[in-house]
Amino acid sequence: MRLAGAHTAVRRIWTVELRPGADGPSLVCVHCTARAPALQASSARSAVLAHLACHARTDALPGHLRTCQCQAQRCRWHPRHRGCAGPVLLALTSDRGGRAWRLADTCAACAAATSNTAVVPDTLPGPHRPHTTAHTPASTSPSPFHDHLRVREMLTYLATALPQFTSPAARLLALQCALRADSRGRVRLPAGLLRGMRLHGRRELWEELAHAGWLELPDPTPAHLTVRLLDPAVLEQAPDRSARHRAAHWAMHSMPLALPAAAPSALHLTALVLAAHACAQARHSADLEVLARLCGHSRQQTEELLDRLVAARTLTAWHHHRETGEAVWHLPRPQPTATPRAQARPRPGRPR
Repeated sequence: MRLAGAHTAVRRIWTVELRPGADGPSLVCVHCTARAPALQASSARSAVLAHLACHARTDALPGHLRTCQCQAQRCRWHPRHRGCAGPVLLALTSDRGGRAWRLADTCAACAAATSNTAVVPDTLPGPHRPHTTAHTPASTSPSPFHDHLRVREMLTYLATALPQFTSPAARLLALQCALRADSRGRVRLPAGLLRGMRLHGRRELWEELAHAGWLELPDPTPAHLTVRLLDPAVLEQAPDRSARHRAAHWAMHSMPLALPAAAPSALHLTALVLAAHACAQARHSADLEVLARLCGHSRQQTEELLDRLVAARTLTAWHHHRETGEAVWHLPRPQPTATPRAQARPRPGRPR
């Protein structure tokens, strides 16, 4: 990681503000001289994300030149913590109840310490990457860890891109759309996939995402449903579609925290958030406030959902460390796989 110090003239902080007006809110950018026309309230969030993504693409820098802009600002964006650490990432911060937005290069430690902040990974508003015909080395073959990470990154982004009151079922639907979208923002969802998620025929979920300005309201057909996303940040994702489809499939079967399909969407989303934070250790933990934000719930609601996962025996136990703010959960021990029975020997009897 490169902290601010070298290349201090390189500044990658973009800030926009939504100012109220008689004809609707207007977008004001401190980096642009012209003032944008009035916006519809329902599309203001999408306009903000599109404007910030445009700046990030226009002012793209090689990784070795990117520095922690929060540290350059003397870390005044967050409470004190142990210091800058981790890779430099794009961090999207919402301030003043969604009236001000900031996109900046920030180290992982500062991003985690800043409230109302989502990490925007390189899989989102990055520059266009040309297709390559080079073969993927065997050492970079996909693994479940990459699926965990990709789903976790997208959940983190959607926690900021979608309104806070978005329902758990709509969040699960938005996750599948974002991971399955092509470069034009179009998604084709088979009816069988929606039936498997218990979301088939629930038009109110599409209306919820359309009202937020995140997608166009689709016209369903018996065989499949095609929808176009309006969020500019998901149009140019770095991983190829096959990798993102694997992550979307993993999100529907996030072992070992998979639930019955008939379970409520709130439980499915909570289990998915826990699975995306899981690692190859017996002890799993994450900041409780982070879990609550990704689930779209309050901390008290998240605690109740964790209790319900314990009651459903998806978790064996969980507890909250008041000193650190972490939630620690424990998974059931994996059941040993049944070995094939030895081939039955013929019983002694009369000769054939």
